[in-house]
Amino acid sequence: MDNTYQPIEDQKRTAIVDILRGWALLGVVIGNYIDFVYIGSSTSTIPNSPISNVLKEIIRYFFAAKSWTLLSILFGYGFAILINNVASKGKNPVSFFCWRMICLFILSFINSAIWLGDILKDYAFLGLILLLFYKSSAKTIIRTSILLFILTPFIHAFVNSITLILPDVNTDPKYLLLYHSGNLFDVFKFNLLGTYYGEILFLNYAITVHIVMFACMLLGFYAQKTNFFNRLHELKKQLKKIFFISLSVAVPLGVLFKIATINKASFLTYFNPVFWLIISTMLFIASGLCLLYINNKLKTIFSYFRFSGKMTLTNYMVQNILSLFIFSGIGMNISNTMPYWFYFVLAISVFTIQLFLSKWWLSKFNYGPVEWLWRVLSYRRIFPFKKVEESPVSVEVNSDVDQKKESILETVKY
Repeated sequence: MDNTYQPIEDQKRTAIVDILRGWALLGVVIGNYIDFVYIGSSTSTIPNSPISNVLKEIIRYFFAAKSWTLLSILFGYGFAILINNVASKGKNPVSFFCWRMICLFILSFINSAIWLGDILKDYAFLGLILLLFYKSSAKTIIRTSILLFILTPFIHAFVNSITLILPDVNTDPKYLLLYHSGNLFDVFKFNLLGTYYGEILFLNYAITVHIVMFACMLLGFYAQKTNFFNRLHELKKQLKKIFFISLSVAVPLGVLFKIATINKASFLTYFNPVFWLIISTMLFIASGLCLLYINNKLKTIFSYFRFSGKMTLTNYMVQNILSLFIFSGIGMNISNTMPYWFYFVLAISVFTIQLFLSKWWLSKFNYGPVEWLWRVLSYRRIFPFKKVEESPVSVEVNSDVDQKKESILETVKY
């Protein structure tokens, strides 16, 4: 059978990359579930309590926007591996990847109907733009990434200065009726409208967030070009530098940005460094996880994170499907009625259960169900879904063959 197009074999996957995906997935579910607090409520109407305030700060500094920026880096890394894999077989990687992104657009539309904060569409769109750089040198890629990061505070401030009045589906009673409806298609409509107004038309997301995502993807592309994740032991000193430099940037920047925001500093109208704070914090956390990994710390936890990371797409969509039946009118209709901590604990619980389910699932199947579907659509061929266990008979036959080989060798030797 022609094996021109084949997915990356499991044994060739880089463990730390899947571990980082698993960690990012934790941040995604926390952020997504916390968002349900604000459906039907404004920020000012959320009840405050000591526990809620502590959780808000933890989420703000360790998870908010840190997960999608890290996943963007890993997307760029995976893009580069896939492009090299396809190109090495003498095939056109551009046509293959364009089709793969079209398939991701289809999945993203389904996910957008389930959850109004879908990010898959952004990866599909930016993945097509990333193709423009697939023949670029590592220097060009990293320089472009750094340039975009440098420009981000100015772009963010400028975009914030543009006034564009859009419906707020989270608080408008007209749209909330759709969300609390017992009709599945009404809820789908609410989520699609939320995605349309909150991400496609909302300029801060449509422009600034996409620029940051793309800069992160280029950073991941550069990491693959330099074989960074496979050389962590060799690059331990550099990794420590990234850890301490990003920490030394994130802490004072966080304090200064907090003071500037409270005092409504005038410079924020033309220079808003919030994404510098997000990126530096994300790099501090990611490099810290890499250091723990190469120092053989948290082995058991990381092994579970790795299984979850191999099924990122499946786990992400399952989290959203669960939220549909927990929070909306077609299910329990909890919406924003519970205390703040409830959403945090629920997110942690769902993620923890997924860790164990991912390990169990991958002991029996080669891929997560959504990963398998995306591969089938991308490569346009069926891949084995269930793991094939070697039967005792075949093992016995192989053993007999090995013994005969050894006997023949012994005869020749003497």
